[in-house]
Amino acid sequence: MLRLLSIELHKLKHNSASKGLIIIYFGLLVSIALIAAVKIPFFGKTIHLAEQGIFNFPYIWHFNTYVAATLKFFLLLVIVSMMANEYSNKTLKQNLIDGLSKKQFVLSKFYTVIVFAAISTIFVFIVSLVLGLFYSDYKEFSNITSDLEYLVAFFVKLVGFFSFGLFLGILVKRAAFAIGAMVIWWMIEGAYWLIALWLFKDAKEAMVKVSNAMFWLPLEAMSNLIKEPGSKLGIVKNLAKQMGGFTKSYEVEVATILIVLVWTFIFIYLSYTLLKKRDL
Repeated sequence: MLRLLSIELHKLKHNSASKGLIIIYFGLLVSIALIAAVKIPFFGKTIHLAEQGIFNFPYIWHFNTYVAATLKFFLLLVIVSMMANEYSNKTLKQNLIDGLSKKQFVLSKFYTVIVFAAISTIFVFIVSLVLGLFYSDYKEFSNITSDLEYLVAFFVKLVGFFSFGLFLGILVKRAAFAIGAMVIWWMIEGAYWLIALWLFKDAKEAMVKVSNAMFWLPLEAMSNLIKEPGSKLGIVKNLAKQMGGFTKSYEVEVATILIVLVWTFIFIYLSYTLLKKRDL
């Protein structure tokens, strides 16, 4: 494993574009701290986000992992660029000539995906811990260690998303096309939602049936790992109560994690199968 990983890290070390994207990505993760200074006008009042409890334990684990997950596209560019460079620079063929099997080649990419996801998770953990210790009104050990499952969900989400990108990179061989394919798939899932809603006649049953079907799709499952945290804020809850209220589950569901892990396995297996059958 270490040998395969060292090969990939050596390639990234000599790729200035990838290094630039990685630096931007982690720089943006650090910039989450800047949210503390954001002030938003709201119904004639000015809301200071840091004073609304977004950095309170344990809410901060939910909020920061959700925000950080939106930045994953920067590392996705690195993943698909890695595959594009393998074809354009002919390093894939050279690696195979040097004795690397196709299985080992795919595993080397997957190990890189896991490392990126793990470092991102550790990074978000450290940033969140520091912000929480500085801003949180609740610093008891029980509060700090509560809701840490969002970090697990964040890691699984990144691994699944990057594995999807890896598969698309192998499939289409070009970074831009791989990103385009990801966008097209996202649009297909959205179109499926709209078409399914239109087909079901009973409006009350439609949302349930469509949601149950969407639950199994890859991007939707990844999205469901960390649900939006905004409606958990006190000011939003109070506004919702005045308008009749609503109920929503924010829990990290084990079933969703398993679905994403299954899709991750499928993407990696398809990547290997495609590479195995392809004449290089």
